[in-house]
Amino acid sequence: MARTHLTRYRAAGRPILTFLSIFSFFVIGAIFAAKFGAPAPRHSFEFLRRSGRVDTPFGSQTRAEGKGDKYLIGVGKADITGPVVEINFAGYADLAQTGTGLRQRIYSRAFIVGDASKPEDRFVYLVLDTQGGDTAVRYGILDGLAALGSEYAVYGQSNVAVTGTHSHAGPGAWFNYLLPQITSLGFDKQSYQAIVDGAVLSIKRAHESLTEGYLDFGTVDIPDGNLGRSVSAYLANPAEERARYADSVDKEMTVLKFQRASDGKNIGVLTWYPVHGTSIYQNSTHVAGDNKGVAEVMFEKAMESEDSAADGFVAGFSQANVGDTTPNTLGAWCDDGSGDMCSFENSTCGDGKSQSCHGRGPLFEKLDLGISSCYEIGRRQYAGARSVYDSFGASGTPVVGPTVKSFHFYHDMAFWKFQLDNGTEVQTCPAALGYSFAAGTSDGPGAFDFTQGDSGEPSASPIWEVVKSLLRAPSAEQEACQGPKPVLLDVGEMSAPYAWSPNIVDMQVLRAGQLVIIVSPSEATTMAGRRWRAAVADAVAPFTGPAAPPKVVLGGPANTYSHYVTTPEEFGVQRYEGASTLFGPWQLPAYIRLTVDAAAYLAPDAAQGAAPAPGPPPPDNRAGSLSLITGVVQDNAPLGRRFGECTAQPAAAYARGATVGATFVGANPRNNLRLEGTFAAVERKGADGAWARVRDDSDWSLVYTWNRTNGLLGYSDVTVAWETGSEDEAARGIEPGTYRLRYYGDSKALFGGQITAFEGASNEFTLA
Repeated sequence: MARTHLTRYRAAGRPILTFLSIFSFFVIGAIFAAKFGAPAPRHSFEFLRRSGRVDTPFGSQTRAEGKGDKYLIGVGKADITGPVVEINFAGYADLAQTGTGLRQRIYSRAFIVGDASKPEDRFVYLVLDTQGGDTAVRYGILDGLAALGSEYAVYGQSNVAVTGTHSHAGPGAWFNYLLPQITSLGFDKQSYQAIVDGAVLSIKRAHESLTEGYLDFGTVDIPDGNLGRSVSAYLANPAEERARYADSVDKEMTVLKFQRASDGKNIGVLTWYPVHGTSIYQNSTHVAGDNKGVAEVMFEKAMESEDSAADGFVAGFSQANVGDTTPNTLGAWCDDGSGDMCSFENSTCGDGKSQSCHGRGPLFEKLDLGISSCYEIGRRQYAGARSVYDSFGASGTPVVGPTVKSFHFYHDMAFWKFQLDNGTEVQTCPAALGYSFAAGTSDGPGAFDFTQGDSGEPSASPIWEVVKSLLRAPSAEQEACQGPKPVLLDVGEMSAPYAWSPNIVDMQVLRAGQLVIIVSPSEATTMAGRRWRAAVADAVAPFTGPAAPPKVVLGGPANTYSHYVTTPEEFGVQRYEGASTLFGPWQLPAYIRLTVDAAAYLAPDAAQGAAPAPGPPPPDNRAGSLSLITGVVQDNAPLGRRFGECTAQPAAAYARGATVGATFVGANPRNNLRLEGTFAAVERKGADGAWARVRDDSDWSLVYTWNRTNGLLGYSDVTVAWETGSEDEAARGIEPGTYRLRYYGDSKALFGGQITAFEGASNEFTLA
C-alpha cells in the first residue's frame, strides 16, 4: 500500500517555492553572483453536476429582459499558451517540473464594464490561466495597450486589473522578481510575451465587442469544491467571529452575467470562488489551466449550443480568498503506510515530519497525477455556475446604479507606520518568509525537518547551515517587525543582482453599481478575505444606498504577486500561510486601511479623473532579468525519416473508452507556439470521404507529448493521445465512426535558423 501511495505522490505538489527549490536558488544564485558580481446544490440541478450536460429545462429563463441599469459591456478571449516544453512551471517552483507537452491550452479572458453615459469611466478585469498576475506581465500589458493607439488610451494603470486563476500547471519564467525566477532558470521572453500578447488581444476583442447591456449576479454554495488546509490557524481567530460563518472556508460562488441589450443574448459570465489550482500534482509536466481552466472551457463549449448565448461567449473563473483552501477534498493523509490522517496542528506524520503528508483529491484512487480529480473539481465549479446561469431569469440580482469607478495606486510596505482603529500604532515590514514557508502544505510538503507552525529555528540539516551562511541576515529592526515570524529568507532586503521579492504592491478596487471588486496582490486566507470584504462594504455602502447594498468580491492573486495575507491571529500560528505573509503581522489591517481610505474615489460624485497619488512604481526588471534558458538549436529528422511521419500507428479499431495514440517524427514546439491554433487534432471522416476536425488541443481529452530523443542531433518525437474514456468525453459523447490523428509542427534549421511548418497524419481507425 505504501509503495502504491508513493507512486501517486512522487514529488507531489506544493505551493510556490519548496525548500528543495529554495536550496537550488542559492546554487544557481552562486552562478549569477560569479557572472555578475462543494457539489452543486442538491436540487433539480444535481443531474447537471453528475453528467456535465447542458440540456436543462431552465435555459429559456436566461433570455429574460434585463432588469438593472444599462452598462457598457464587452468580453474577449485569447490564447496565452507559452512554451509547453523545456520551461519550468510556475506555481510549485520545482526544478524537476519542466514541461513535456500540453493537455489543454490556457487563455486570457477580458471583461470590460463601463458607464453607458460616461464611457470614459470603465475598467478591465483580466482572468489569466496562470499562477497569478505579476509586475512584469502587467507592465507589458499596459505597454501593449498603449501601442494600440489613442482609441485604447482609456485603459491604463487605474482601471486594468490583471488576475490569475492560480493554476500551478502552466509555463513559468515570466516573473518580475528574482526569487520566483530562479527555479525556471531566469526570465524567458517567449513565455512572457505569449501571456502579454494574448492578454492584450483579449482586451482588444473585448473592446471591439463593446455594447450596451445589463449585469446581474447570483450566488450558489458549492460544498465539496474546496476544503480548508490550515484549520488549526483558522481556529486562532476569535470564536465570536468564527460563529458568524458555517465553515472554515467560503463555499459561496458569485456569478456575474453579461447580457447584451440589443437581443437579450448573454455574452459571458465571470465567477469568483476560492480553491487552489493544485489539483494537478507536481510531477505532471503537461500544461493545463488546472480546475478553473477545466470549468472555463466546459462552460464555453456548453454555450456553443445554447440559444441564450451569443457567439464568442466567454466564461472567466476567477479566484477569491484562496489562501488556505485546497481542492484535495478527501483531506490530508500520511503516505507512509499507516493509514493515518496527518496531524491537525502541523500536518506531519508519525515521524514528526511533513514529507509524507499529502492531500487527496476526490478521485485520488485513479492514480493519474491528479488529472481526474482536477477535472472533477472543475466540473463542480462549472455545475454550480451553470445552475446560477440557468436560474437568472427567476432569481438574479440586477446590478443597479450606473456608476463605474476604479482606483489604483502603488504602496511601499517596508516599515510603513499606521494606526489601527483603536489608535494603536503598528507597522508593516520589508518582505520576508518564515521557517514554515519551507515546510510547504498538504498540497505538497517541504523537506528536511521544517514543519508548519514552527516559530523557532529547527535543528536543520548541515546543508541548511551552509545555505544560511550564504544569506543576508535580517536586520534587528526587520526581526522585531516580523515577530513572531522567525525570518528564513529576508527577501525584501535582498537586492543583488536585483530585487528578490516585492516591497511595493498594487492597491486596486473596481466598482460597477453595487458590485465592488477588491483586487488583491496576495492570496488572502478565508478570514482575511471576509474581514477585507466587510470593511470595504461598510466604506462603500453610503454610495450604493439601502435599496442595493454592496456586493463585494475579492479577486487575485493580481498585479504584483505578493504571496499571502493572513489575519494577525493566523499569522501568530505561523503555518505555511502565515510564514508566507510577506509584510508582517499587520499586513491585512494595512491592506484594509489603504483600500478603505481610498474608497471616496468610488463615489458617484468623485471628480472626473480624480485619483489617489500613484505612489512609487515597482522596479521593472524585464530588460535586466537574468536567464540561463537556452533557445532551440536545431531540429532534424532521423536518416530515412521525414518530419511529421507517423512512426507508431494506431490500431485499426477501438472500442469507445480506449486511449488511441500515434507517434510522429517531431520538432521542438518552442519554434512556433501556434497561438490561436493547435499542435494536435482528431479528425472524423464524413460520408463523402472528407475529413473534419472534431477535437484539438483545447480539449481535455487530447494530449500532446514531446520527447527529445537525441539532443546532439536534434531528434525528437511527438505522441498524440486521444483519451476516449476520459470524463470529458463521457460528458460530451463520441459518435462511432472513422477517425485519424493529426500533428502540426515546425522545425528549425541549424544554419540560418529558418522555421519550416509541417504536418502529419496517422492511418485511419474506427471507433465503435
